[in-house]
Amino acid sequence: MSILKTRQKLVDIARQLFAKKGIEGTTMNDIAVASGKGRRTLYTYFKSKEDVYYAVIESELERLSDKLDEVAARKTSPQDKIIELIYTHLSMIKETVVRNGNLRAEFFRNIWMVEKVRKKFDEDEIELFRKVYADGKAEGEFDIDNIDLVADITHYCIKGLEVPYIYGRLGHGMTEEMSRPLVAKVVYGALGKRLIK
Repeated sequence: MSILKTRQKLVDIARQLFAKKGIEGTTMNDIAVASGKGRRTLYTYFKSKEDVYYAVIESELERLSDKLDEVAARKTSPQDKIIELIYTHLSMIKETVVRNGNLRAEFFRNIWMVEKVRKKFDEDEIELFRKVYADGKAEGEFDIDNIDLVADITHYCIKGLEVPYIYGRLGHGMTEEMSRPLVAKVVYGALGKRLIK
């Protein structure tokens, strides 16, 4: 098994154990035994359980980033792309939190660590929004004076919606399809009416 595959297997096993037993309830030995690799191999890749946790968060963010890249590559209008990016971000964050069981409490408890790991993801997402807004401006679909600012605001608006979305407090009582235009209006409203011609 290649080095990358071995490392990823250890991260996947750790994520599953963290989700089931929590970080405190999982030991490095548990991860080594469950992976079938042994403690020596585990310590070759990670110095501590915190390093493993950090890698789990990175892995989850890579999944989200890959999905956003996939949406950005679609042949749709910039406006539709922005809406899809917003929904993909929110639904993937929710899926990540739900699928990680006991680990989700750690995500919220260790928010500063999550934010530290998330910094590169945030920068990449803002860059993705910049590109879509620039494309929309070039095509005459958006009337934007400061693309960088609009991309930043969009990113932070979505980030602010994560917790309400995860807990079902966004568009309460509405289906995802019903709430889709509402979320777009909220984000676009925050950005100003000039965004969409």
